[in-house]
Amino acid sequence: MAYLEVKNVSQSFTRADGAAASVLRNVDLAVEQAEFACIVGRSGSGKTTLISLIAGLLEPDAGDILLEGKPVRGAGPERGVVFQNYSLLPWMSVLQNVYLAVDAVAAGLSTAEKRDRALHYIELVNLKEAAQKKPRELSGGMRQRVAVARSLALEPKVLLLDEPFSALDALTRGTLQEELARIWLDTRKTVVMITNDIDEAILLADAIYPLTSGPGATLGRPIRVDFPRPRERRELGRQLAVRGLRGDMLAALSKTDGKSVPVGVTL
Repeated sequence: MAYLEVKNVSQSFTRADGAAASVLRNVDLAVEQAEFACIVGRSGSGKTTLISLIAGLLEPDAGDILLEGKPVRGAGPERGVVFQNYSLLPWMSVLQNVYLAVDAVAAGLSTAEKRDRALHYIELVNLKEAAQKKPRELSGGMRQRVAVARSLALEPKVLLLDEPFSALDALTRGTLQEELARIWLDTRKTVVMITNDIDEAILLADAIYPLTSGPGATLGRPIRVDFPRPRERRELGRQLAVRGLRGDMLAALSKTDGKSVPVGVTL
């Protein structure tokens, strides 16, 4: 039994005309403890729906979601989520935003212990010097680092990332991808990340799962990423094996959804 399992999950929504619209159909996913899994798919394929189901924000129409063999029922602190938007409280400092998360899940700690825990994760995302700043004083990349620190401060069993860098410029996105790779090496957290960037997935993941286009999207077989860590983007770009992996991923997406995939790496 895998650490996190999605077993034969289907999900649909009711359209304005009353008809059912299938979003996901017969989705299976198995993620081992301390594994970094990426799910790659086009916009509108149901990626956010899938991550919301794993987070417990939605209940599937059919199938089961299990964490450590136990059914997922509703949202819980054992699953930290980072969405595309930062959702920070604007009147609170970086430290206060992260402290609030710690306070919600660690009632048994003293005020000093909660503060120390919040500061630990702020430092982990390299924002120690910005701990007293308000969100308006931060760049978009820094705000997303706060969101990651806040989720990590929950000390969840699984970290769920829904295209967390998609709204950022290319340079900032590249920097945060490398920061996330470093954080994962430090924490060995079990991670499921949604992305439409194949190169991002190759840089970060142990396994990449192609998600077909909807309606009724489903996951293809995982593609293993066996390059040693830490990985450097420049070095990966020189390796023929990476080009082959990228080609395999594009072929898998084309095969699973029956559509041609344009030349490039962002869907």
